[in-house]
Amino acid sequence: MESDQVAIFVIAMTAAIVVIDGWKLYRAQQDIPNLGQFPTGGMAWQSQASQELVRNITMLGAIIIMIIAPWFLAERSGTETYWVLIFDVLLGIHGCWLILPKRYAITKDALWVDGFSVDWNRLWWTGYAGGQSITLQRKGWWRLAPLPLGGSDEDLTAAALRVDAIMVGEWETLTALLGEDE
Repeated sequence: MESDQVAIFVIAMTAAIVVIDGWKLYRAQQDIPNLGQFPTGGMAWQSQASQELVRNITMLGAIIIMIIAPWFLAERSGTETYWVLIFDVLLGIHGCWLILPKRYAITKDALWVDGFSVDWNRLWWTGYAGGQSITLQRKGWWRLAPLPLGGSDEDLTAAALRVDAIMVGEWETLTALLGEDE
């Protein structure tokens, strides 16, 4: 009976995470209704599933391990098979959420990623040297909470230009230059 209580708690927590992540992905579509450049210098873009796969490959690897590991422990702990199956289904749904195309946006005040708005003063980065994602770090978390951005090479290059302008305090210079290009 104790293993059932633990299983119910774990499944409830996992289900809450899956539902919240699904809701945030849905909300991102409403929070970022328009893609492209903004008149204020910011921009919004949408990634593709293949780009999200690259962006989230380590998290998907962790999910695979979390799907497999309980099977080795279920019998020893007396956990019923159906609890492990429910847990695996929830993790599978979460894995699907990770590879769905996402919307991102950058403004002078915040970064929108994974359905959340993050103030720039809570982030730091070391620059962008090309590649298939941009990774910012959350201040106070060292390297334990990377915040990668996915998208096409063109979108990531344009995003990196804006992130760099924000981080060095040159947003107005960037918006002036972008205004001249139009």
